[in-house]
Amino acid sequence: MNLVTQATKLQKNRVWFQAGFFALFVLAPPLDLFRFDLTQNHFFFLGQHWTLGLDAFIAGEIGPGEAALNLIVRGFIPLALVGGGLIWSAWRFGRLYCGWLCPHFSVVETINKLMHRASGKPSVWEKNPLPELQPNGTTQKPDKRYWPITAVAALFFAFLWSLSLLTYLLPPFEIYHNLFTASLTGNQMRFLGVGTFLLFIEFMFARHLFCRFGCAVGLFQSLAWMANNKSMVVGFDRKRANLCSDCNNACDNVCPMRLKPRSIKRKMFTCTECAQCISACNQVQAQQTRPGLLKWVDNLEAIPVVTGREINGKKFAQPAQQQTQDSPHQPGET
Repeated sequence: MNLVTQATKLQKNRVWFQAGFFALFVLAPPLDLFRFDLTQNHFFFLGQHWTLGLDAFIAGEIGPGEAALNLIVRGFIPLALVGGGLIWSAWRFGRLYCGWLCPHFSVVETINKLMHRASGKPSVWEKNPLPELQPNGTTQKPDKRYWPITAVAALFFAFLWSLSLLTYLLPPFEIYHNLFTASLTGNQMRFLGVGTFLLFIEFMFARHLFCRFGCAVGLFQSLAWMANNKSMVVGFDRKRANLCSDCNNACDNVCPMRLKPRSIKRKMFTCTECAQCISACNQVQAQQTRPGLLKWVDNLEAIPVVTGREINGKKFAQPAQQQTQDSPHQPGET
C-alpha cells in the first residue's frame, strides 16, 4: 500500500470516527447512555440511575462511612478515570480526542470546507485566498453559490447542538415531543433560540479560534502534551526541506487550526493530530514519486521537533526561516 493510499484511508477512518462520535453525542441522552436530568437531579449512565447515594445517608439509612465510600466509588473514581484517561492520552499522543472524536471539531472542519468552496478561504479571518491547486493535483475555484449552503449548514449544526445540549439536562423525549408538536415551554424555546444564535455566530466566525483559545478541554490536553517531550508529534524531514520548493505550502493550507506543521512543537501548541498535513504532503510528493516530508514521530525522534537543535550529540537541521508571502515556495515557519 503506497503512502497516498495510506493517507486516504487514514482520513476516511478519521471521518468515520468523527461521524460515529457525533452520532453518539446526539443519541446518548435519548438512549440514556449519559445525561444529567435536572428534574430528578442526578445522572443517567448506561440506562441506569446514577446517584451519589447521599439520599440514603440523609434519610439515616446508611452511615457516614458508607456515604463516603459511595462518593468515592460513584463520584471521584469515574471522574478520575475519564479525566485521567483523557490527560494521559493527550500526554502520550496529543489532542487525538479533538482531531478524531470531538463533535465540535467535526463541525469546524465541515464549515471550513464549505467556506473554502465559497470564498477560497477556510475562515473569514484569513487574509488571502488559499491556492486553487489542491494537494491531489486538482483545481478548486471559489464558488459563491456555496455561501447559502455554508450558512444553512452552520445554522443546522447550531440548532442540533443546542437541542442536544438541552436533552442532556431535561428528559429527551419530553423535549423532542414538545418540539415536534410545537409545544415547547418558554424556557425551552429561549434555551434553543439563544443557544442556536450563539452557536451560529461561533460556527460562522470563530470555529478554530474557539478551539485554540476558548476550549478548556483542548487547553488541558495541549498542556499535558507539551509536558512530554517524547509524545507523538508531526515531524518534518528537514534534510529534504528543499523539496518543498515545488509545493504551494499544501500542509499549511489544509490545517484546520491554521498552524504551520513544519514548525517546532511549541508553535504547534494546539495541533489536533488530524494528520491532514501529512496526507497533503504525501499527495504532493507522490506526484514526483517521492515520499512525503511529514510524518508522526515519537520518543527520541520527537526531541528535535521540540528543541530544533540536537539530541545525544547528533546535530539536527535548524528550523527553517519563516515563509513570507513574497516567497511562497519556501519551507514554512519553524
